[in-house]
Amino acid sequence: MIRATVVADSVSPAGHRLTTLEVTFPRMILAEVNTHRVFSRNSASSRAVPVRRMLEQVKEDPFVPLVWRRAAPGMVGGEILTDDGDVKAAREWWLMARDAAVVHAGRLLDLGLHKTLPNRVLEPYAWHTAIISGTTWDGFWAQRCAPGADDHMRLTAEAMRAACDASTPRPIGAREWHLPYITAEEYENPDLSDVQLRQVSAGRCAQVSYLNHGRADVEADLDRFARLRAADPPHWSPMEHQAMPLPSDVGRPFGNFTGWVQQRHILGGF
Repeated sequence: MIRATVVADSVSPAGHRLTTLEVTFPRMILAEVNTHRVFSRNSASSRAVPVRRMLEQVKEDPFVPLVWRRAAPGMVGGEILTDDGDVKAAREWWLMARDAAVVHAGRLLDLGLHKTLPNRVLEPYAWHTAIISGTTWDGFWAQRCAPGADDHMRLTAEAMRAACDASTPRPIGAREWHLPYITAEEYENPDLSDVQLRQVSAGRCAQVSYLNHGRADVEADLDRFARLRAADPPHWSPMEHQAMPLPSDVGRPFGNFTGWVQQRHILGGF
């Protein structure tokens, strides 16, 4: 099922809004999602998710197209199939292809291959989860919510826009931080410093690679952050979702956000 949930929504003293969404969508449109450079993203990884977990997901809850279109010149496709028999046949052929992929991925796994390759065979039939943060959304809405967009990209973008429209951003002060996956109790915990909260948030965002994101285990999250930063080269992307407002007289984009500076840049990850 396509779904989008706001996990953090903040507005700076200068009026710049920063929103972080957790989005589930068909794996086949990931390339389209990734073309938008104004966003910071972390995604589930075919190199990280165990093959047996991926196999179970594809068997139990496969992605099956929600819209079927007839062949036509161009990128949009022709009329939508409405005949029940045609739709049923299309679904059956799609699921037969899924069944073959499951068999072939299982055989590759039995050969002892690393999960990178067996999981690639399953990708067309998989759902995908990503954490997406951004301050500039209008171009995305205009392009991806348009009638000419890929049907599944449009449905995903519409779910994201609806989630943003339904959310009220939290006003934060000049020295406060936008911190996805930090709970209200953790904000009030005197044993957790502001620096640690930023690190915990980054550690939780990184977990999406394994589809374990958002779980509350402070020690594990701090350890994960330390390993990300100490890697050679460092893994900076999970540190892009945490951000602090820039002074009001800085109106230009900094990195890929407008009006905010990301933890990545404060730590030197340019």
